[in-house]
Amino acid sequence: MDFGSKLKELRKQSGLTQQQLAELIGVTKSVISFYELKERSPSPDVLIKLSYIFHVSTDYLLGVTRNKTVDVSDLTDEDIKAVQLIVDRLKNRK
Repeated sequence: MDFGSKLKELRKQSGLTQQQLAELIGVTKSVISFYELKERSPSPDVLIKLSYIFHVSTDYLLGVTRNKTVDVSDLTDEDIKAVQLIVDRLKNRK
């Protein structure tokens, strides 16, 4: 999946309009549209802002990796272990 498609998918999953996302990262709605239509590529600064908003890595946005990340920085070590157990169980049910 290319950057534009990933951006659109993440934006929609987050319930954001192009206008709302544009305001969050400091660009115009048309710039978001250009990204999604693959007519422009984001600057490194914009890419970093997008990764923070959607809690994914810049590598994921660029298609370097398919791995999504989960921000657990505000959780306790015990909570993180519980999340890891859930993830492991979900992966093993295939």
